[in-house]
Amino acid sequence: MNIWKRPADLDAINALSENLAAGLLGIEFTEIGPDYLVATMPVDERTRQPFGLLHGGVSCVLAETMGSVGAMLAVGESLAVVGTDINASHLRAVKSGRVTGTARPIRIGRRMQFWGIEIVNEAGDPVCVARLTVAVIERGQDFRGSAGEERMT
Repeated sequence: MNIWKRPADLDAINALSENLAAGLLGIEFTEIGPDYLVATMPVDERTRQPFGLLHGGVSCVLAETMGSVGAMLAVGESLAVVGTDINASHLRAVKSGRVTGTARPIRIGRRMQFWGIEIVNEAGDPVCVARLTVAVIERGQDFRGSAGEERMT
């Protein structure tokens, strides 16, 4: 069953991040399924911490980017989404190569969505598991409900 309420086009989704955090870190969406998204990210000088390992905070950026894009695609055009909470468990160190994340909804509600994101290394070993909570708001409202621009975390 397809859960997307907006057009799910890889080129358009990747263009959203150009010159923003996700784009600068090399995050690229590679697959859209009927109820999941897949994205990859390099483990290189942009994404490592000082000890040469994938930075845990950057894994959170990948997870939040994926969950937020999924949440955005799963609501109508009159709505927007904002991240409210992310929880991540880091399971394995990565020094180089690429990591791949898969984001799937846990629950898509009218006001809140919950997304599970699993990140693996090139061998398919789990690197990080994360859960993202997003609030669904009216387009043009900020998180507190006052007038503002639409945000996507």
